[in-house]
Amino acid sequence: MEISYKDFKVGKCEGQKVVDGETMPLVLQPPEPNKSDTESLISALKQNKHWFEQMLIKNSAVLLRGFDVKNAEDFNDIIEAFGWDDIRYVGPAPRTHVYKRIWTANEGPPIKESPKKVVFFCEIPPPEGGQTPFVPSFRVTERMLEEFPEAVEEVEAKGLKYTFTALSKDDTSSMRGRGWEGVFGTSDKAEAERRAKALGMDLEWLPNGGVKTILGPPSLTKVFDGRKGRRMWFNTVVGMHGKESSSAMLADGTEIPENFVKRCGQIIEEESIQFKWEKGDVLFLDNMALLHGRRPSLPPRKVLVAICK
Repeated sequence: MEISYKDFKVGKCEGQKVVDGETMPLVLQPPEPNKSDTESLISALKQNKHWFEQMLIKNSAVLLRGFDVKNAEDFNDIIEAFGWDDIRYVGPAPRTHVYKRIWTANEGPPIKESPKKVVFFCEIPPPEGGQTPFVPSFRVTERMLEEFPEAVEEVEAKGLKYTFTALSKDDTSSMRGRGWEGVFGTSDKAEAERRAKALGMDLEWLPNGGVKTILGPPSLTKVFDGRKGRRMWFNTVVGMHGKESSSAMLADGTEIPENFVKRCGQIIEEESIQFKWEKGDVLFLDNMALLHGRRPSLPPRKVLVAICK
């Protein structure tokens, strides 16, 4: 279906793909040069909110490019134009609060409640690398079912269990360097246990003052309303399996076969879509339909994030 709308011009970007008839990402640009200011963009988004949300669900990713989005304040105004509820990040990866609903970005997964939308803003594009690849998760399910039909259904039936360990204090040298005091917002162990329980997690205290968190049993795949009945690969097995500070296994404690995890990672890489960041880019991802990550980069790189219900 050709997309045409008076307040946006449809563009293209390097790395764009058509997946099952859907353009990922859908690139929306100013309709004319004098409409690139942030005020015009916010006005267009407010007037066409329902249409924009439809485009996001249809294409899974929408990239606003060519607009004069300068900083975290502009980015926050764009997010607030939609009226989407905020989600507070709770997890092991260090993130820094920047402004109102805006945080620094990394690939650490949030815990408990998954956001429906993840939105990135590129304030400073890196000179090399630093892309934010995303993957249509239904394609991962399709391909894993082709290659590992019995294993997929076994994991699905038993459910998963994730663990990660955290020190007491933050270690900013690590991508998963957030201490448990930062994760749970308290230095009191009893309070941390209460907050963990509310998030569906159990805690195991370690002799070094750190903690092992246990979360489960989430499923391997999910089907979400409005997304063509697709079975989404909705898990963090590849990201957490066999790592120094985290693990992913079956809920009964059985190990997930190494070749299963390795091949899944290869499929994710093969199906990934990425483009080179440009200053002012704003990328909307349907988190129900996509996996995403981050490529290594040369500095400087400043990409901010907002996560929304």
